[in-house]
Amino acid sequence: MFRFVAHEPGPVVTDRAELTIGATHSFDETPAPFMLLVPGSEANTTTAMADGRLLAWLKKAHQTTRWTTSVCSGALVLASAGLLEGEEATTHWWAQSSLARFGTIARPDSRVVRSGKIWTAAGVSAGLDLALTLVDEIAGREAAEVAQLMIEYDPQPPFNSGAPNKASERVRQMAAAELARLAKNPRDLISIPQIL
Repeated sequence: MFRFVAHEPGPVVTDRAELTIGATHSFDETPAPFMLLVPGSEANTTTAMADGRLLAWLKKAHQTTRWTTSVCSGALVLASAGLLEGEEATTHWWAQSSLARFGTIARPDSRVVRSGKIWTAAGVSAGLDLALTLVDEIAGREAAEVAQLMIEYDPQPPFNSGAPNKASERVRQMAAAELARLAKNPRDLISIPQIL
C-alpha cells in the first residue's frame, strides 16, 4: 500500500502552485514504513530541509525501512536529516555540490547510487531508473524488464544534452539560470512566465 505522508492528511499544493496532491496519512500515522521515497522540488527543497518535524520523522522512519530512497533534490532532504553523512549519493546536477556540505560523497556521474539501504537518483527522469532498479532488487531482472516494457521506457531523447557533461556551456548556463529562477517560491512571485 502506498501512502503520501505529510504533517497532516489533506491537500498539499505542489511547489509550482499548479497541482494539489492529497496526503493520505500523517507522520504520526506512519511510524515504521517499509520503504521511503523523498521526492525533489524546485522551490520547496530548502523548506523541507529546514522542517524539523519532517527531518525527525525521516530519521525515525529510516530505522525501520528496507529501502530509504530519494529522487532529484530529495537527496538534500535526506542529507539534512543526517542520513547521508559518509554515504555515497547522487542528486540533480545543479545540487551536487551541496551534498558535500553534509559530509556526503557525491557521485555526479551516476543516475542511481546505492549506499547500503539508501538509494538515491539524479534528476527527476532518473526516478524511472531508480524504480526499475528497485523492481530488479525486489522481484528480479525479468520482472524489471516486464515493468520496463509495460511502461515502454525506451529513452531516445531528441537531443544529447541530458547531462552537464553532454550539454554545451551556453545550455548549462541557461539551464542554471532557469533553475535559479524556479527555485524561488512561486507563491511569492506576482507572475510566473510560462515556458512553452
